[in-house]
Amino acid sequence: MNCIFVQLRCKPGTAYKVADTIYEREIASEVYSTSGEFDLLLKLYVPKDADVGKYINDNILDIEGITRSFTTMTFKAF
Repeated sequence: MNCIFVQLRCKPGTAYKVADTIYEREIASEVYSTSGEFDLLLKLYVPKDADVGKYINDNILDIEGITRSFTTMTFKAF
């Protein structure tokens, strides 16, 4: 499994609904509300053989209320 972090910007008033949908899908190990440019921060474990972009597109970006995403790939835990 590859650990990635995804930040999401949501339409005003939809962050909690987006977070609830992600939680219900059981695809994120952690979901945080954040301040700043993005509204939510997700920690995901993507299967090693999966295409990360397609995985995010198919499992996250189809959720109503998301306007932008920013993905950070990880390489090694210390």
